[in-house]
Amino acid sequence: MAAKLKLGMNLGFAINKYVEPEVWARLVAEEMGVKNVQLVADLLNVFLPDDYIQSQIERIQTSTQRYGLNITSTFTSAFTRVNHFMHPDADARRIWLEWFKKFAKASAELGASSTGSHFGILTFADYDNKERRAFIVDEALKLWKELSWYCRDLGMSYMTFEPMSIPREMANTVADTKELLERLNDGAGLPFKVCLDVGHAPHPDDRDPYKWVRELGAVSPIIHIQQTELNHSRHWPFTEEYNKLGIIHGEKLLEAIEKSGAEEAELVFELSHREAWSTEFRIIQDHKESVDYWRQFVKD
Repeated sequence: MAAKLKLGMNLGFAINKYVEPEVWARLVAEEMGVKNVQLVADLLNVFLPDDYIQSQIERIQTSTQRYGLNITSTFTSAFTRVNHFMHPDADARRIWLEWFKKFAKASAELGASSTGSHFGILTFADYDNKERRAFIVDEALKLWKELSWYCRDLGMSYMTFEPMSIPREMANTVADTKELLERLNDGAGLPFKVCLDVGHAPHPDDRDPYKWVRELGAVSPIIHIQQTELNHSRHWPFTEEYNKLGIIHGEKLLEAIEKSGAEEAELVFELSHREAWSTEFRIIQDHKESVDYWRQFVKD
C-alpha cells in the first residue's frame, strides 16, 4: 500500500518578513495553495508576556480558520536553535523546560498534534569532556521525557526531534539517530519520532539523503523538504533553476518513502531566503513554483 502523503509549509519563511498571522495565513492558503502548516516558535515565542501570547494565539486561530489552514505541528526555528536541554547550566535547562511546556500548551490550543525541536546542542567544553558529555545527554533525555508526559496530558499524539549537522547537535548519523530514538522512547509519555530533513545528511559515512529516508521514513511522520547540493543543506526552492543543480527529486524521494515502510508522511517545505537583493523579492514566487513541482507527486 502506498504511503499517504500531504504537503505542509514550515513558517520559517515568514520570520521577520510576514509575521502577521493574517498575512502568512493568506499567503500559505491562497498564494501557495497549501493547507497544512508547521508553526515555528520564532513567530510565537513564549518568552514574551502571557497576555501578548494569548492575543497572538487568538489572532492565529482566527486567521487559520478564515483560510482553512491546519496547524499540524510546531517546531523551534532560527532564533530558538540554542542549547536548551543541553545547556551547561542546570537553571537554564529548567527554564527551557518551562518554555517548552508553555510552547506545547500554546501548540495544543492551536490544534497541533505534535511539537519538537533539535535534541539540544552541547557546548565544546561539554562535548570534549567524555563524562560531562554523557551527563548532559542524560539530563536532556530526562527533560524530554518529562515534557512528553506533559504533552500527553495536553492531548498530543507524539513528539519529534530533528537529526542535525554535527556531533555536538546529536543524531548526525543514521545509527546515532536510531540509538537516540530508542533511548528517548524508554519511559516516555508519548512516542518519540523523527523529523527528517533531506538536507541533513552531514556525516561523511551518511551523505546519501535517500538512505536516511529509507532507514528512518517509517518513524518520521514529518519530513522537511528543500532543494540542496550533496554535502550541503542549502534550503533552496524547487524551481527549474535549482532543480538542475540539486539532488532532491520527487520520484526518488517517494521511492525512498515507500521502501521505508512508512504509512504516511507530511512533506514540509523548509525554504530559506536570506535578506539579499538576489532573493528578497522571490520568496512567494519560489514557494509557489516549489508547490507546483511537488503537486506532480502529492495530491493530498
